[in-house]
Amino acid sequence: MKISPHHLKRYKEIGLLLWKYGRSDLVKQMGIDEAMGPQEAKADGAGAAGPEQLADDLEAMGPTYVKLGQVLSGRPDLLPEAYLKALARLQDKVKPFSYAEVEQIVSTELGVRISKAFSRFDQEPIAAASLGQVHSAALRDGRLVVVKVQRPNIRKQIADDFEVLEQIAEFFDAHTELGRRHQFLKILEEFRITIQQELNYEREAQNLIVLGKNLKEFELIQVPQPIPDYSTRSVLTMDYVQGRKITSVGPLGRLEMNGAPLAEELFQAYLKQVLVDGLFHADPHPGNVFLTDDGRIALLDLGMVGHTTPGMQETLLKLLLAISEGNSDEASALVIRISQTMEEFNPVEFRRRINQLMAARQDQGLLQLNVGKSLLELSKNAADNGLLVPSELTLLGKTLLQLDEVGKILDPAFDPNASIRRNVGELMTRRMTKQATPGNLFNSLLEMKDFVGGLPSRLNQIMDAVTNRELEIKIKAVDAKLVMEGFQKIANRITTGIILAALIMGASLLMQVQTSFRIFGYPGLAILCFSTAATGGFWLVVSIFVQDQKSRKK
Repeated sequence: MKISPHHLKRYKEIGLLLWKYGRSDLVKQMGIDEAMGPQEAKADGAGAAGPEQLADDLEAMGPTYVKLGQVLSGRPDLLPEAYLKALARLQDKVKPFSYAEVEQIVSTELGVRISKAFSRFDQEPIAAASLGQVHSAALRDGRLVVVKVQRPNIRKQIADDFEVLEQIAEFFDAHTELGRRHQFLKILEEFRITIQQELNYEREAQNLIVLGKNLKEFELIQVPQPIPDYSTRSVLTMDYVQGRKITSVGPLGRLEMNGAPLAEELFQAYLKQVLVDGLFHADPHPGNVFLTDDGRIALLDLGMVGHTTPGMQETLLKLLLAISEGNSDEASALVIRISQTMEEFNPVEFRRRINQLMAARQDQGLLQLNVGKSLLELSKNAADNGLLVPSELTLLGKTLLQLDEVGKILDPAFDPNASIRRNVGELMTRRMTKQATPGNLFNSLLEMKDFVGGLPSRLNQIMDAVTNRELEIKIKAVDAKLVMEGFQKIANRITTGIILAALIMGASLLMQVQTSFRIFGYPGLAILCFSTAATGGFWLVVSIFVQDQKSRKK
């Protein structure tokens, strides 16, 4: 692998990281080991680092790798459970940057000093994330708001990091079995698009507006709205939510909280987002979910959203229903239908694994069953058996995995399977209502008009063809050529056998005919027929044996 001198420091850091976690083989394959320094430093503690150390290492490497750790914390199909728990702390515990930098960024973006735009602006952030941090403030009219400020020079730093990550992902895909199965370059590209969207706060403001409208009917769900005049690409000002993180609710607070309706309505809201609206909050980890002072659930941080097309929505609805009912055959068929098959795809083994997965999780409550984890395990089994599942399925699995964690806090007895079955009828009605738009109706009418208008002429053509004996029916079967070749081989063998039998019978009859032409004292023609039959029979047996051996090897 060609190492760019411009990114040498980053290559060293990644090489040391892989070395510490027992993948020195990959470091040597990539050729990074020569750039890492003395061999003693590399051997010290190689392969001995634990999950907690990985979170610290990623945090030390900067915002891009903190964000990568956050993404990996929701992927049980890629990392063991211990690493998922360790990386989960990166969700909302990142070191903040200085207020002087905050002041400069806000003043530059809004075109006015902070003191002019806000009546109050707290210097200490109330939260710090990988890409930015949040400060509490108040507008000139006294309205309480929060201001999300992007980290300085973050875009350039992320662009540089992605150059290195792209090269390493490409190497993994080409030289490792894990990369070939999971297509790390494709995952990295999706990660790049996601992080670019998160860096655009104007897009996040629009997401807040759209999601607020879509979830307006849910009285227990709140989505803070942005202040457009105080928002730019790097600064986002939105409503202040009076409440606390759901992770900070103690045992006594849970007793006072009416969690069952909150869990049910939150799950309904996400089913509607994914399966009806086509736009869903894709990062509902507990740090982004607030319990408001008036007993509602507030969804924060809409930088990461997912999109589903109408066709994918219908398939996901069927898949969630199949999982909730433990229908492994239907779940397997749906995943195969929407996935890309590789050469080594093994449908029998894939269906067997899904049967085992469904059997192990059927009829279990939330304490034992995690809907999101089931989807991610299903995706992992697909990748292990030669299927490349669409990114929407993996993103939905990660989202539901985080949603299940919130559900455990709100109501440990909440059953997502039962909720899916309860809401499937309403979801289907909503989907049909959404599709019954004037545009779709007019389109259907135009298609019907074309069909009815062209029907008489087409019927006349068919009747004329029948009358003139010109009607032909062509059937294109799958693997028809192979089937015909097989039939032809069978026919050839049968024909050869019949000819050989005829030669033997002819030879038997000719043995009774006395002629002057004799071989070994027997009639010559009879001996020639017997010899030809014997040679042909030996050749036929040998060809059958050789062909059978080739078929077994395939």
